[in-house]
Amino acid sequence: MPWSNQNGGGPWGGGGDNQGPWGQGPKRPSGGGGGSGGGNGGPPDFEDFFRKGQDQFKGMFPGGFGFGLIAIIILIVGVFWVMQSVYTVQPDQRAVELRLGKPKETISQPGLHFMIWPIETVEMVNITEQQINIGTGNSARSGIMLTGDQNIVDIEFAVLFSVTNPEAFLFNVENPVQTLQQVSESAMREVVGSRPAQDVFRDDREGISSDVMGIIQSTMDGYGAGITVNAVSIEEAAPPPEVSDAFDEVQRAEQDEDRFLEEANQYANKQLGAARGDAAQIREAAAAYKDRVVKEAQGEADRFNSIYETYTAVPEVTRKRLYLETMQDVFSRSKNFIIDDKGQGVVPYLPLDALDKNAAANASRSSSSNASNTSAQSSKGAN
Repeated sequence: MPWSNQNGGGPWGGGGDNQGPWGQGPKRPSGGGGGSGGGNGGPPDFEDFFRKGQDQFKGMFPGGFGFGLIAIIILIVGVFWVMQSVYTVQPDQRAVELRLGKPKETISQPGLHFMIWPIETVEMVNITEQQINIGTGNSARSGIMLTGDQNIVDIEFAVLFSVTNPEAFLFNVENPVQTLQQVSESAMREVVGSRPAQDVFRDDREGISSDVMGIIQSTMDGYGAGITVNAVSIEEAAPPPEVSDAFDEVQRAEQDEDRFLEEANQYANKQLGAARGDAAQIREAAAAYKDRVVKEAQGEADRFNSIYETYTAVPEVTRKRLYLETMQDVFSRSKNFIIDDKGQGVVPYLPLDALDKNAAANASRSSSSNASNTSAQSSKGAN
């Protein structure tokens, strides 16, 4: 056998002195200390290197390597515990500490706080105003509602709220924001269902928003959700696309109706103003006539009184004066004919009134004849 010639026999020449399978054992580096990587430039001894490092590490801890490892573990655990026990509350937040799962009575304000972890934990709540949107842009068909006059409207509205009781917000309701959204949609359907469509579109949006906000707030208070509703705003209200054309026709008809009513009111106001002006004019004329008649009557009474006073003073002169004035008034309104004494026998039989009437008729015929002749001559001249 080939390996029978080697010293000591064996299939790997394992005779002695640490010989290898090829007839030669591994060589250790020479030099003192039996194993330091030294003078002959052989490969380093990793066991020796590890042993020296361990000795140096033991020198750092008087109690030995085991004590130092425990100290490092304790230090790491302590740092981790401190990091878990210290927390910061931002200005827009409030915190609720829980001891063994039970919330404490105090609410942590903004700043740095400490708790005993893991016995105590903390829950953060955002107290700034938040907004949820309900309508066509957020959930399919959630804004489709039926009005009180049996019309269908598509409403998109927003609810602004803030958390005023963090403890109630965290622990009284499982999902307060989702609950608020469902309550808001239900409240809007309730209010819209009792109003005509015209109120939703343009007439009374503010009143609808106020009613919805009151219902939402009372419901959330009943749940103890710790939420305050700040505002409800109707962003858009329109008919569904399927009936938009018909609704536009109705809107145009209503606008025409409003226009006709406005024109009728304007005409009525104009006529009423004219009638009031005529009535005022008639009243003023009546008042003026009344004043004139009263003043004339007073004047006549005063004149009669003055004549009576004069009559009582000089009755003969006053009597003669009254007679002359009366005769003057009578003769001023009658036709007088003056004849001499030679015609005394003829006067009783002479129709003086008829002669006067005939003279007036002849004068009238003469004037009309002259006018016709003048017009005929003018027509001939034109021809």
